[in-house]
Amino acid sequence: MTNEKKNQKIVRPSKTSRMVETIYGCKWSLTVYSLLRSGIHRPGEMVRSVEGLSTKVLNHCLKKNLKFGILKKTVFPELPPKVEYSVTPFGENFLKLLDMVEELDQQIKTDV
Repeated sequence: MTNEKKNQKIVRPSKTSRMVETIYGCKWSLTVYSLLRSGIHRPGEMVRSVEGLSTKVLNHCLKKNLKFGILKKTVFPELPPKVEYSVTPFGENFLKLLDMVEELDQQIKTDV
C-alpha cells in the first residue's frame, strides 16, 4: 500500500445524508408523510388507513422521525390518552427536499 492510500481519509456522510438515506429508504416514512399531509394525525387511524402497516412498524417509523426532529408528538391529557403527530418546521423543509428527490426520480424515468 502506498503512502498516498494510507493518508487518504474516509469521508463519512454528513448527518443530513444519513438522515435522508434512512428516511427515504423506509417506505413507511413516506407513507406517514402522505397521511399527515392528508390530515391523518393519529396512529390508530394511520394503521387503519394503510393495508400492511402494523402498529409495531408504525411506532418504529414514528420514533425515527421524532429522533431526527422531522415530526413532533402531542399527547393530550385525557382518558384514554390521545396522541397526534405533526410535521415540525424543520420537517417541512426536509419534506421539500424529499419532494425534490421524487421530482428528480420522475424526471429520470421520463428521460430514459
